[in-house]
Amino acid sequence: MPTTRKTLMFLSGFFTSFGSFIVVCSMLGTQEWISSSIAISDSSSNGSLVVNYGLFRGTSRQEFSHGLEESQKAFEVLGKLNSSSRRTMHLLVILLLVLSLCASLLSSGFTFYNSISNPYQTFLGPVGIYTWSGLAVVSVFLAMILFVVNTQVHLLSEALAQTLYPLYPMATYKGTTHSYGYSFWLTLLVLLLSAVTVVIIVFYQKARRQRKQEQRKPMEYAPKDGILF
Repeated sequence: MPTTRKTLMFLSGFFTSFGSFIVVCSMLGTQEWISSSIAISDSSSNGSLVVNYGLFRGTSRQEFSHGLEESQKAFEVLGKLNSSSRRTMHLLVILLLVLSLCASLLSSGFTFYNSISNPYQTFLGPVGIYTWSGLAVVSVFLAMILFVVNTQVHLLSEALAQTLYPLYPMATYKGTTHSYGYSFWLTLLVLLLSAVTVVIIVFYQKARRQRKQEQRKPMEYAPKDGILF
């Protein structure tokens, strides 16, 4: 049976890794990833197209100082992406988050198992926890970077606006401002929670090594007459 210290430390790692799993679920389930305001100006309209979306769904509306406004639209993100490069990168972001979700779940399972058992020398021990926590960190970080690249470099918001409002060609776009929502910034929380999981296990291993070293050298601290005896 594991010691009380090991149980408490690995349970702490379980809560942080399971918290990472919950946060990734929230990122996939919420749609507050980005809000883009695209300024437009032509002979009949002047204002902006506002596109809010997440990984799967979004809404859009028109904000004109003059000209006729259409009612708010709801749309499926992947259904509106005609460009293969934008669609592929968006799908890759989703797949990376799903991979991070699975890795966080496995990390939480491994930490819980270590809190009630002692599979120290196997992959089910700290090595497995480091592997899955590291994979969760790398996956969510890459997803974060790719989403920004797809938005800023591949003009994802402008492409969505073009399919939603075909009457306004890109020649009428006068600039775009992006505001990333809480769903996007939750990636930082996943990175933090996964890192805390690893740090907890590192501290446990360090304390375990120190305890073993103390047990190996009891004679160094024994009195000389006791050693002679």
